[in-house]
Amino acid sequence: MVKPTEAALYATVGGITTAVAALYVFYPQIRQDLRYIGRFRGIMSRFGRYKSAQPPVSIVDRFLHQVQIHPDKPFVLFGDQLHTFKDMDIMSNKLADVFRGEGFKCGDTVAMLVYNEPAFVWTFLGLAKLGVKIALLNTNLRNKSLLHCFKQVEAKALIVGQGESLLEATTEILPALEELGVPVWVQGDKPAPHGLLSLDEKINQSSNQPIPFKLRESVQLKDTFCYIYTSGTTGFPKAAKVTLEKMLKAGCTSGGVTNVKKDDVVYVTMPLYHSSALCFGLASVIENGHTMALASKFSATRFWDDCRKYNATMILYIGELLRYLCAQPKTPFDKNHNVRLAVGNGLRPDVWVKFKERFGVGDIVEFYAATEGNVGFFNVTNKTGAVGMLTPLLKRLNGAVLIKVDPETSEPVRDQGGRCIPVKLGEPGLLIGPITDASPFDGYQGDRKLTDKRILRNVFKEGDIFLNSGDLMMVDKDYNVYFMDRLGDTYRWKGENVATTEVAGVLHDIEGVQEANVYGVTVTGHDGRAGMAAIVVHPGHLPNMRDWYAHLSSRLPGYALPLFLRLTQDLDHTSTHKQTKAELVKDGFDPSVVTDRLYFRDDSKKTYVPLDLEVYKAIAVGKAKL
Repeated sequence: MVKPTEAALYATVGGITTAVAALYVFYPQIRQDLRYIGRFRGIMSRFGRYKSAQPPVSIVDRFLHQVQIHPDKPFVLFGDQLHTFKDMDIMSNKLADVFRGEGFKCGDTVAMLVYNEPAFVWTFLGLAKLGVKIALLNTNLRNKSLLHCFKQVEAKALIVGQGESLLEATTEILPALEELGVPVWVQGDKPAPHGLLSLDEKINQSSNQPIPFKLRESVQLKDTFCYIYTSGTTGFPKAAKVTLEKMLKAGCTSGGVTNVKKDDVVYVTMPLYHSSALCFGLASVIENGHTMALASKFSATRFWDDCRKYNATMILYIGELLRYLCAQPKTPFDKNHNVRLAVGNGLRPDVWVKFKERFGVGDIVEFYAATEGNVGFFNVTNKTGAVGMLTPLLKRLNGAVLIKVDPETSEPVRDQGGRCIPVKLGEPGLLIGPITDASPFDGYQGDRKLTDKRILRNVFKEGDIFLNSGDLMMVDKDYNVYFMDRLGDTYRWKGENVATTEVAGVLHDIEGVQEANVYGVTVTGHDGRAGMAAIVVHPGHLPNMRDWYAHLSSRLPGYALPLFLRLTQDLDHTSTHKQTKAELVKDGFDPSVVTDRLYFRDDSKKTYVPLDLEVYKAIAVGKAKL
């Protein structure tokens, strides 16, 4: 006979079991939520220990810890060079000694214009050992843009890496730097040109003794650690403030998300002056003590040979890089490597599938984040095409919301009470994140208006503040999150919103299309913007416009069919391989401006026809049917 207390216990357990079973039925994502939270609990616990320490643990402390526990372990592999943690410690000490002797101190800013190479790493660490803020200049910048970025952060010196093009870029702005009284240090064993100083010469004479902690002890979590510049696809780049707190969190998160192991080797081909390579490459290696194989730049033909050479187990990517790899001729050695994991963002679903099948990479961790952003997502479920999940539970934890936005003005749509309107599941919306102590927005250096422009106020109630990500996202019925477009890349035509990535994906499926960049252009007498695509065709391929029309019309709604096509030899990209659209939009579809071949969609003939001056004039005066 069951005792009353036992009966009550059984009833309680039975009730809990029934409740849990019901929860799984009505909220099946709870399992994934718990796994996700479990993974991040360890990350945040480690990060919390670093924050609570007095003074807080810094990325330099984490580097010195790795030097102490395995000084002879490879830190950076580059070409045929191998640099251990101890090697990097010694070189960074020597560089720090030089700048200490030159009078640089904690809180000063020094700019780096250096390609991917070991010197980048020891220069970065050496400056950090002094508590000097580091401005990571984009090595593709020239003239006014380069000078603007340097002056924006009020840097007191410029360090220039090896390479003739970097010297040329520096020489162009040297008169302005001399006017500012800024010393310019050049790396490499060649004699420094007139007006520049030889850094290697000074380093050879400097001390390799440890740099005293007291020189950087005043650096706090909220202080700027370095500046990373936006891509600057329109206007001048902005210098995003990356705090010590953000760098620490990046190192902890990158290792936790990827389940990094001590013997992992991450192959980095993207520039270290941008956040993906800096955080998932350098910061992760410093935090977790594995190895970084570094390439000066991405090469599709050399990529897998390098992976084999360095025994790489992880790779970092921007979506376009994996598409370039898939476009290479197939070989019997495509799966002959040890890469287990690819980490990055911007990967189209079709390339995702092709890449995994062809190269046999087991896991892809697609993520969404921005250098200056305060919310992010990680796809730890290997869901093709998604950047992560935003379930009701996870939404309560990170506060991210998708709201309605006007694609023409890029402004949030507000109701009669002046409040923003959340979108429904399956509906694209602007991603915003609450600005709090736990999810801060550190903004940009310089003009305060640059920072204020990104902030939304009184979003859902009086006094609340959110960061405008500028990105359109979508959450499906299973709470998977998908990146849709940059706001400026979405246009409105025939009263409908068109996502450029969707159209570009369909164009990429056409045989012979090497690359496509989709954007909206204004047409006289018509509201919104008409779709246009600049397309690079594989050499020797002859486009069949009737077939192209049939393919596009079978895959896209009428309003999304590109009205104009531009066949070009090449497309411009930022240094992180993101397509630029500003000049293409500016050119429009005027054959007197555009020298490339232009085509116009003729629905009556079900094809694209050549767009000459006569057709252009008919469109301009409203005679052509659009």
